[in-house]
Amino acid sequence: MSQTKQPRILIADDDHNILAALKLLLSCADYDITLASQPEQVIRLFEQESFACVLLDLNFNLDTTSGEEGLVLIEQLNTIDEAVPVIVMTGWATVELAVNAMQKGAVDFIQKPWENERVLAIVETQIRLAKQCHQAKKLDQENQLLKAENGRFEPLIAESEGMKQVLTMANQVAISDINVLIIGENGTGKSLLAEHIHEMSARSEHSLINVNMGAITETLFESEMFGHVKGAFTDARANRIGRFELAEQGSLFLDEIGNIPLSQQSKLLRVLESQQFEKVGSSKTQQADVRIIAATNANIEQFVKDGLFRQDLLYRLNTVVLELPPLRQRIDDIVPMAEHFLDKFASKYQRHGLFFSALAKTELMSYQWPGNIRELNHMVERAVVLSVDEEICLTQLALTPKNNHMVSNEQNADDYSDDLERKLDDIESDIIKQRLQHHGGNMLDVAKSLGLSRSAFYRRIDKYNL
Repeated sequence: MSQTKQPRILIADDDHNILAALKLLLSCADYDITLASQPEQVIRLFEQESFACVLLDLNFNLDTTSGEEGLVLIEQLNTIDEAVPVIVMTGWATVELAVNAMQKGAVDFIQKPWENERVLAIVETQIRLAKQCHQAKKLDQENQLLKAENGRFEPLIAESEGMKQVLTMANQVAISDINVLIIGENGTGKSLLAEHIHEMSARSEHSLINVNMGAITETLFESEMFGHVKGAFTDARANRIGRFELAEQGSLFLDEIGNIPLSQQSKLLRVLESQQFEKVGSSKTQQADVRIIAATNANIEQFVKDGLFRQDLLYRLNTVVLELPPLRQRIDDIVPMAEHFLDKFASKYQRHGLFFSALAKTELMSYQWPGNIRELNHMVERAVVLSVDEEICLTQLALTPKNNHMVSNEQNADDYSDDLERKLDDIESDIIKQRLQHHGGNMLDVAKSLGLSRSAFYRRIDKYNL
């Protein structure tokens, strides 16, 4: 991560003695100074470089008293970047000229000859206010993004061995600054893992910005990712901060990275290689101190073979690859995860005291979960809403054997149609028999897979004469 840089100040005056004096004063106050003596030089520098503040003389070559050149420059600078404070200077100060300069967009007024303490105080104040304003705009856009995400993140649950291995590797990767590619089916929690990596990293004090690459149209790609300046195109009525700038010194999560149009991949690659970008409509180069975490449910390597994804971009993204297992391979995580969702929705709908029945837990672990964690989340919410008693049973879960994809190849799902006439004890007995066969008769493993204590499991063994 880059170190904090000195604020850069552009000083514009046609008097070289004034330029030298102000440069000495402000350099000693730890500012990085750039000098200009002509209006066209001011515009060129302002378009090409980034400044924290501008000290601008109102009079150049055309006359020495009216301030017209300076007033025109103020308007031009504000058109290019209204976020940079412009402080005007003149030796012919009048109330009318000061008011006119403020109306054109200046933030303060310094009369020559100046007092050093006043100059330093004004510069420090205006840079601080501009920074606060910029941070407020960033926060507002971040809040809008968070509202759109609508509480998507959930705590990581890792009881299964496969998930523990992923989490161990994620923790090792997090402390570095290398880019990470997370792969996995839809709904497996890729965004959750990205948040965990960010929170465990040295960048955690800064923002994690999420971008659904599949939701960004090709025409708005550059504006969304890099931002734009006012007037850059027809609908650009104000400056916009892009996702890279929002994520400065933090992390940028590029979800569904496989959906980025091929025509835009080169632009993303350029930023990753150079760590620099320009806003749409601006020639100023900005630094991109950002850690990239990308995710996809697609076979991205096959995309490369098919010419749909640039191989050099993939190499920039996949320094480390983390593969999230689907929920059907995380049997030990299913019940703890379901109980977490149960607590969440019970609180949301004021339905305290709810719990899963033993048979419900068994079926939760037997179900194939084609929609993974997202499906489990929705299913539990529906169960909470439909439940009448405190016990959540199969009726509320709607996990009938017809819906369960764990049917063996030898047994057709239609064979379960008679279950509507069977007693609950018969269904539970058959499930225990299946688990005993699956675990080779290991009682402890069967009890654990059913979410039962040893004593509760053995009571059922005795009850069904197993």
